[in-house]
Amino acid sequence: MGTRENSIKVLVTGGGGFVGLALVKKLVSLGFDVSSFSRQEYPELQALGVRIFRGDLANHDAVNEAIMNQEIVFHVAAKAGFWGSYKDYHETNVLGTQNVTEACQKFKIRSLIYTSSASVIFAGHSIENGNTDLPYPEKALSHYTKTKALAEQIVLKANSEQLRTICLRPHIIWGPGDRHIIPRLLQRAKADRLRIIGKGTNRIDTIFIDNLIDAHINALESLDSKSSCRGKIYFVSNDDPVLMWEFINKILERAGMDKIQKKIPTRLALFIASISSAYHLAFIPDKEPLLTPFLIKELSQSHWFDISNTKKDLGYAPRITNEEGLGIL
Repeated sequence: MGTRENSIKVLVTGGGGFVGLALVKKLVSLGFDVSSFSRQEYPELQALGVRIFRGDLANHDAVNEAIMNQEIVFHVAAKAGFWGSYKDYHETNVLGTQNVTEACQKFKIRSLIYTSSASVIFAGHSIENGNTDLPYPEKALSHYTKTKALAEQIVLKANSEQLRTICLRPHIIWGPGDRHIIPRLLQRAKADRLRIIGKGTNRIDTIFIDNLIDAHINALESLDSKSSCRGKIYFVSNDDPVLMWEFINKILERAGMDKIQKKIPTRLALFIASISSAYHLAFIPDKEPLLTPFLIKELSQSHWFDISNTKKDLGYAPRITNEEGLGIL
């Protein structure tokens, strides 16, 4: 791509996070002139030599400063999780995305790739071979899914001849560098706080971090070469739905821990989660409960998706299989 001075300028929001950092590393290796926008300092980013902008997505001026001299924006940053005030989720995920898209329009950014989530269309029941025709739930099950859905709509609406946009919907991202899913899973297993919810026969999609980064690069290339993919949504996964609890047990085995064998009925788990959530909300709202109704539904239902359009339109093919990914952990 040439020297830093004449390389294509790319901004990654949330460049210090799990997905953001992996994306930054890939972009740097491809020769892009990479900048990162995040609230904290990350030594890993400094070591890569990327330009660092610090600020909050809800701060219009800070977002403008980071985007004004860019050509491409990967909007990865978000407030994740399933506990907290709607205000906090809305400020980061909705207002922040509005600020990003407006800045992209103002400074004539060429492409905006948004990292969404497959959970935006989860309504509490199983999804098998779901596609992008599935509607958003009439009532969102969490502040996270509601605000990510609203952010998706902002990005899609912003698509134009001048600003090409696309939304990627990964589901359960894992791999080296994960600071949330696998570490929390191991922590709960070590404390004997994991139970198979329901029958344990639900299948889910996951995506290995390297595959997700490939999908982002494919999306960027496709935005440049294909008008048909602009302003659209694409599910991305390993294209190999797994039995959730069997997969979890494989991760535990890799860590030298015992398999989860104890079960709890779904209805009982939902009841406990509802009571626990109500108690935390009333008395200790700043502390996330061990279980929430949304989490129980996620853990007990199937959710996997059709990625045929992603393969066709973006040329995406998962490079790392589930088994290969487990071997890398």
